[in-house]
Amino acid sequence: MVPRNRIRIGSSRTALTAIVLLTCFLACAYAQQEKHPNKRDERKQVEALEEKWRTAQLAGDIATIDRMLADDFIGISMSGQVNTKAQQLDRIRNHRLVLTRIDLDDMKVKLVGEVAIVTCQARVEGTSEGMSVKGTYRYTRIYRQLPSKEWKITSFEATRIRPRKSATEKQAPPTSPPQAAVQEPRFG
Repeated sequence: MVPRNRIRIGSSRTALTAIVLLTCFLACAYAQQEKHPNKRDERKQVEALEEKWRTAQLAGDIATIDRMLADDFIGISMSGQVNTKAQQLDRIRNHRLVLTRIDLDDMKVKLVGEVAIVTCQARVEGTSEGMSVKGTYRYTRIYRQLPSKEWKITSFEATRIRPRKSATEKQAPPTSPPQAAVQEPRFG
């Protein structure tokens, strides 16, 4: 037979061990939360900036777009054309880029230090350099957080998502000679 006080000591040790482990677990969880307290807030800020950009682009709001772009901004359109901040603002100001619809979907924000990388899918309608723009694009936009905690767009690149051909379209032989390549409109 085991003496009663030995059972109590064993139970006390087990309880004490459980309390110590629970305390360690809670301390680690709290430290992890303190390590990245603003990640969720920063992600929400960047998502709000994406909506602000979308709204400004649709309205042709040059002042807002100017404030959002970093001075060293570089944008690469879906046709591969590189635009600086001044060139991008000029395209919008002179109505060489006019977007009438931008529907965003599948947005992801990745935070790496003071950089936010946004990937998103956008259904777009409008005109670019006088050509109709209508389609679905995948884009990457990069923001950098300044010491003032303000986010600026430093880079942008868009790629058109081509509609998939059905099985019958893939198998059908061409009925006429191939057309000349159509120049890709610029988006961004």
